[in-house]
Amino acid sequence: MGIDFEGMKDKVSGEHVDKAADFAKGRFGEHSDKIDSAADKAKDYLGESGGEQQGEGRQDSPQGQ
Repeated sequence: MGIDFEGMKDKVSGEHVDKAADFAKGRFGEHSDKIDSAADKAKDYLGESGGEQQGEGRQDSPQGQ
């Protein structure tokens, strides 16, 4: 049993990534530069570009099709 990253991609937004990064920095602040880097990569994977909300302008979701 593996992690379905493609399925998660449709459920997670950049705001969720930022909240997770803030939590991680609260626990592991000495690694904040690495946490920020990982959060940026996660948002790039999700197709987020800052304030854009997940799902805006996306009609290519295979769910329900």
